[in-house]
Amino acid sequence: MNPVIDISGVVLHTERLILRPWRQADLEDFFEYASVDGVGQMAGWLPHRSIGESRRILESFISQKKTFALEHQGKVIGSLGIERYSEESYPEFAALRGRELGFVLSKDYWGQGLMPEAVKAVIRYLFEAEKLDFILAGHFERNRQSARVGEKCGFTYIKTIPYETQYGAMETSVATVLYNPNRIGKL
Repeated sequence: MNPVIDISGVVLHTERLILRPWRQADLEDFFEYASVDGVGQMAGWLPHRSIGESRRILESFISQKKTFALEHQGKVIGSLGIERYSEESYPEFAALRGRELGFVLSKDYWGQGLMPEAVKAVIRYLFEAEKLDFILAGHFERNRQSARVGEKCGFTYIKTIPYETQYGAMETSVATVLYNPNRIGKL
């Protein structure tokens, strides 16, 4: 089951990052990385074509209270969302509390280990504060960077499923899971 998650008052610190709720003042940073070709396509969306498009999405991040802004040295360089997973696609988790992670990082910061650092902080938060039993993370089969993030964070393969992107393309998505070691053995 998908429990309610509200990160509006949550700030997480890692060695190099601050994970915090989005603010209106983040608009230019958001548009800067979200408008770059090759960034959004790795997550199933097209590059933002206007600041107005970024503004609409930023407003949804703020109102839905489930997506962290990844701040590095005073600049927002990515996002990490705690998404609702498809309960229909995972009936085996019906009695468990879980969510799915979705993340995007500015191309300028790829390959520096920042996303695994952010994901590990959110895993700790979700397992310790939100008491989730499991966390899902999916990536397109061709997206080696996201696959590596999952591997570095301990996610294991569950299944491969078809996924329709926001721009209508069909992709092969690899679903992975991480179980909360402090909860699963006690259920």
